[in-house]
Formats: sequence, structure tokens, C-alpha cells
Amino acid sequence: MPATLEDRITLDPDQCGGRPCIRGYRLRVTDVLDMLASGASMGEILADYEFLRIEDIHACLRYASAQIDHPVLISAA
Repeated sequence: MPATLEDRITLDPDQCGGRPCIRGYRLRVTDVLDMLASGASMGEILADYEFLRIEDIHACLRYASAQIDHPVLISAA
């Protein structure tokens, strides 16, 4: 059975200031996204973080997508 987003992304107010992390580790979603945005490949990231799985990186991308997927209301003034 595939892991859900909640299995991969954890929120703990006592860890990393409550920012979303990967499976309880002190690696934040934003850290992974920043590495990808800087040009690091998924393979390079996985090689640098032994505990990380490809599903974790995919979960970071899905999490970020969900965070920005909301309607924008514009007032007609």
C-alpha cells in the first residue's frame, strides 16, 4: 500500500519551529525544495541523505503544490 502524504510529511511544534519535515527527521520540506530549485537532481539529494527515499521527495512536491492550491479572491472595486 503506498504511503500517504501524512506518512511522509510531519509537523511537530517542538521540531524545526513547527515547520513541515520529512518523516520526523530534521530535514524540512523547504530544504528539499530549495535543493531542487538550486539544480540538485533527485539522485544527488538521495545520495546526500541516506534516510531519504524518492517517495519523500515526491511528497515534498505534492505538499508544496497543495499549499499553493487555493483560490485567489479579487475584489471588484
